[in-house]
Amino acid sequence: MSAPSKRSTARHHVDEHLDELAQLADTAGAVVVGTLTQQLDRPHPATYLGSGKVEELKALIGTLNASLVIFDDELSPAQGKNVETIVGTRVMDRAELILDIFATRARSSEARMQVELAQLEYLLPRLTRMWTHLEKFRGGIGMRGPGETQLETDRRLIQHRIKILKDRLVDVERAREIQRQHRKSQFRVALVGYTNAGKSSVLRSMANDTAVFVEDRLFATLDPLTREVDIGDGYTALLTDTVGFIRKLPHHLVASFRATLSEARDADLLLHVIDASHPVWEEQRDVVDGVLADLGLTGRPMRYVMNKMDALSPDHAQALRDRVSNLAPDSLFVSATTPGGLDSLQQLLRDVRRSQRPLLEIRIPAANGRMLAEVHRDGEVIDQRADEDIIVVRARLDEATIGRLRHAGARITVTAAA
Repeated sequence: MSAPSKRSTARHHVDEHLDELAQLADTAGAVVVGTLTQQLDRPHPATYLGSGKVEELKALIGTLNASLVIFDDELSPAQGKNVETIVGTRVMDRAELILDIFATRARSSEARMQVELAQLEYLLPRLTRMWTHLEKFRGGIGMRGPGETQLETDRRLIQHRIKILKDRLVDVERAREIQRQHRKSQFRVALVGYTNAGKSSVLRSMANDTAVFVEDRLFATLDPLTREVDIGDGYTALLTDTVGFIRKLPHHLVASFRATLSEARDADLLLHVIDASHPVWEEQRDVVDGVLADLGLTGRPMRYVMNKMDALSPDHAQALRDRVSNLAPDSLFVSATTPGGLDSLQQLLRDVRRSQRPLLEIRIPAANGRMLAEVHRDGEVIDQRADEDIIVVRARLDEATIGRLRHAGARITVTAAA
């Protein structure tokens, strides 16, 4: 069920939006039997749709024998309750559908806590419509007051559970911060983008790890996954696949996943992966940029990575390259499934990593073979020469190696910044 505004550009993409809603329904396990649309100046405060369209919806439900109605927009608690009363069947909005998918796809304990938190915050103002007898936990019975209704009891239980989940997620974030401190000296790259843009495929190919789960479905993976990847010339990067975004992502979900997305906040580089073959890739790009702005990530170094170029014809691919190169000249054009299709991405990561390491002159006693071996093992050696009983090496090193060498007695000076 879609109701684009007459004054918005959404009506031009209504077919794509309904197709995406159908994909979400399929991911959740539903079978789509029909669609209905209405263009509105503004949503009706009581039923979202106009009264005539609600009656049309009721008739369509009877004809198709449908058992569930899914709206492509978020309904207020009153709107959802009123439409359910009129049509006589279960009504779900887009936000609730996405939350349901996340609940079934979450694997780690952290992701499950984040999804449960978002679901409870969504449920709290809708208790009178979505009547559910929640499982009681210790302390619930003793909290009941005289004359308190079951609704008030459930509301109190939900609020208490929300507090518990928030406290636990704070502990998780502290643990993540400790992990990030240990990784501080490493080159960290985060993949962000619209769901099903191919982020997991990029990680799988670059890490050469078939265990990385890939599926042609929305929200195939929710838990962040990090792999150390070889980017050539002796360099490595910690590449993290983050949860995908989508149009009208529930704000409760974005808020609860802040801990997970902190991996992107602390990355040295963000790779915004875009499905170049999608007809509305520009809208998807804007959605992701908007969520990144909400998360305060707009100031991070970022590159657009146009993925799935192999799915385009040569003419369409060239037209896309011309258009994107004018909009964002430093964009990359890749294919995660074609041999050599990620070479340009590996080159970018090498260049960025190299720029983070200054070019150094390292003077090492000729007799200290162990120190010289460490320079060759952990750095990028440009050249070396002998100066009497001193070996002079020009190389790029990370801060940890520089510290060890200086502590061991090496003399190190910066010769260039690039």
